[in-house]
Amino acid sequence: MKAYKFLRNDMRSGSGDEPAWKIGEKRTIRGKLLICSRGYHSSPSFYDALGYAEGNMACIVEVTRPQHRQGDKYVSSSCTIISCKDAEKVLRTWACDCAERASKRAKVTDERSWNVIKVARFYNEGKATKEEWDAAWAAAWAAWDARSAAWDARSAAGAARAAAGAARSARGATWAAWAAEVKWQKKHLDKLMKTLFEGEPE
Repeated sequence: MKAYKFLRNDMRSGSGDEPAWKIGEKRTIRGKLLICSRGYHSSPSFYDALGYAEGNMACIVEVTRPQHRQGDKYVSSSCTIISCKDAEKVLRTWACDCAERASKRAKVTDERSWNVIKVARFYNEGKATKEEWDAAWAAAWAAWDARSAAWDARSAAGAARAAAGAARSARGATWAAWAAEVKWQKKHLDKLMKTLFEGEPE
């Protein structure tokens, strides 16, 4: 069955000491599987996989039917990397979109909040330096309202997780609003990832 996962930037798994993966490679493990401990882990969507991402390498995988499932995480005895793409720019774009949407919904007015998103977009396109982003981040963090838009610049995957979390937990959000926000985030990430993998196996 098809599933999704993120690898570290060097193509290694987020945990364990196995060597780096290669596209088209299949690995199998024998014996008892244990969620979060032993076996090959994946998720039903990139959105779900993002919660475990320690790198920007987004992978479409083929796994044997999971022996266990824990919420948004599978564990299987076999995994094949079907396709893999560096999703750094996509994840940062998505993080900015999530933060901008959350800030609008929360009626954020502090300019530092909006500036950090603006500078993050410039950085993603190579039009701002890491130092400029760090400065915008520091200024935004000083404003309470800005915390929904501020994230660690070092990791695109971390940025995306932080922005998604901020968007989901916008102050005053009702359960229905939270559910609608998650639905939007999933759909938007799917759209961006589809473009990234255009022409690749799905």
